[in-house]
Amino acid sequence: MARAVDELLEILDLEKIEENLFRGRSPQVGWQRVFGGLVIAQALVAAQRTAPQAPAHSLHGYFLLGGDPSTPIVYQVDRIRDGRSFATRRCQAIQHGRVIFSMAASFFNAEDGLEHAFSPPDVPAPENLPDESDFLARYGAQMPEPVRRYFQRERPIEMRPVDPGRYISRGKQDDPVQKVWVRATALLPDDPALHRATLAYFSDMTLLDTSLIAHGRSVFHPDIQAASLDHALWMHRPFRADEWMLYVQDSPNARGGLGFSRGALYSRDGALIASVAQEGLIRLRRDPAPGLGQW
Repeated sequence: MARAVDELLEILDLEKIEENLFRGRSPQVGWQRVFGGLVIAQALVAAQRTAPQAPAHSLHGYFLLGGDPSTPIVYQVDRIRDGRSFATRRCQAIQHGRVIFSMAASFFNAEDGLEHAFSPPDVPAPENLPDESDFLARYGAQMPEPVRRYFQRERPIEMRPVDPGRYISRGKQDDPVQKVWVRATALLPDDPALHRATLAYFSDMTLLDTSLIAHGRSVFHPDIQAASLDHALWMHRPFRADEWMLYVQDSPNARGGLGFSRGALYSRDGALIASVAQEGLIRLRRDPAPGLGQW
């Protein structure tokens, strides 16, 4: 898994091609479109490089077009504001002459002040849950083929679901809630900006799927056309993305082909690290796509 992390680090190390202009690439793993979390992470890296005076504390992005994994992505940063306390950047991801993703990010140095946070739910520790190889050995035969292939692929992010049923027993309706432990699969450099980019990368994982739990489906279901539409991330406290974090997700609403999900990321000691919100397309296909397997 360390090789996958090394590749992620290379992909997040954008090439500077001009002032406020950067170029990134996608991993060549056979995806039909660029993973949304990768575009978020690369856009954050580009914006952060133009605002070294403060760390990012929030971002808001819109996915406009699906990305082409075979083509580099150009990131254009606009320096909207540099104030005494806050800096603001806009970053647009461009492919084939069109904007595929647009993001605004805010940068701020934390100050002493009022503080509170919700506590995490009581769940088993990650060491008490099966790792990914054990997870596949126990449940792989029950997984739909696309889900099994996903877990078999070498990836830079390790996930340990608190409730494995979320991945193997779709078909019945349930509360749209899931909890999963996540971390990078190998030690990362100490640069906090890199840890923020890695968190942005995996903040897009499993989130849209939460909105489908109430309907007995997943993003791999043959009658679902799914895509992330927008993504918001707030980073509250320092963290390391190579240490276990509990990603608690729920979906308060789905209507009109759209599903809304939100998430909270907690450290091992219960500190609220980040909050996430996302709305995505969960359109029912008139003609289910072939070859995706049945639940």
